[in-house]
Amino acid sequence: MSQETAAVTTISNDQSTAEMIQSILKAINQVVLGKEAQVKLALCSILGRGHLLIEDLPGMGKTTLAHSLANTLGLDYSRIQFTSDLLPADILGSAIYNRDEARFDFQEGPIFSQLILADEINRATPKTQSALLEAMAEGQVSIEGRTRELPNPFFVIATQNPSYQLGTYPLPESQLDRFFMRIELGYPAPEIEVMLLSGKDRKQYADKIKPQISLDRLISLQAEVERVTTSDLLKQYIMLLLTESRESGEFGHGLSPRAGIALQRAAQAWALIEERDYVIPEDVQAVFVAVVGHRLFAGTDTTDGTAETLLQRVKVPI
Repeated sequence: MSQETAAVTTISNDQSTAEMIQSILKAINQVVLGKEAQVKLALCSILGRGHLLIEDLPGMGKTTLAHSLANTLGLDYSRIQFTSDLLPADILGSAIYNRDEARFDFQEGPIFSQLILADEINRATPKTQSALLEAMAEGQVSIEGRTRELPNPFFVIATQNPSYQLGTYPLPESQLDRFFMRIELGYPAPEIEVMLLSGKDRKQYADKIKPQISLDRLISLQAEVERVTTSDLLKQYIMLLLTESRESGEFGHGLSPRAGIALQRAAQAWALIEERDYVIPEDVQAVFVAVVGHRLFAGTDTTDGTAETLLQRVKVPI
């Protein structure tokens, strides 16, 4: 099947875990060309029950990746365009007066979907950004004095423009920490860009993707991630990375226990994608920058470079 053909038949539930994961990756890679590593990290984030932040320039395929993930996994999908005049009620919903019944009825906002694309999240004000905090942390929202459960599974994929661009509001540390991973797509390779210039809009291909997995099977894969074995030696390695971030004096603050839990879960998900039921040091290293890069603050900025330096400095215990 060529890369220009994105319509893929639905996979049956009797396939093995490895076959199913490879079919998911193949379907997405037929739309998001030349970004196999980023696609793999995005799937790793979802299998690890985490939210994903994609940071890059406009027009790099961030929305296409989110759309492709939703269609491939068969999830209900809502896209919210974040702008400076967006209000929390536009995301969460609000009570509307019903004249016929003489009462207020709650109208659900787009947050009540299994996968939310928060497009250009840092173009909304901090007040609106914070409307996602409870949803991302607890899988619920509190509106009109009542707590309402969100669908299961529930994922937020947010795109973010570089902070130096006009009209952006930096995400606070508390919100950055809610994202399981942060990735960048970057410019495509020249040969891939020639294919993009010669083909149709990638969104048209994303629209043709058929679900590769049932909802029950996706939830079972997430549970399978939790059963991937992490040895005491690997936990010690993770702890060494956390300790170095806290004691090196290079960062405004070190990595939190939540970051350590996310790192272990991401390594488990990566190991499952690599067809193993146990974690090895290379799994931790493969996901480290994506998991902690946005949680490390050197001065006022988060940089993947500092995360990479930290990873190279800490040796795997023997």
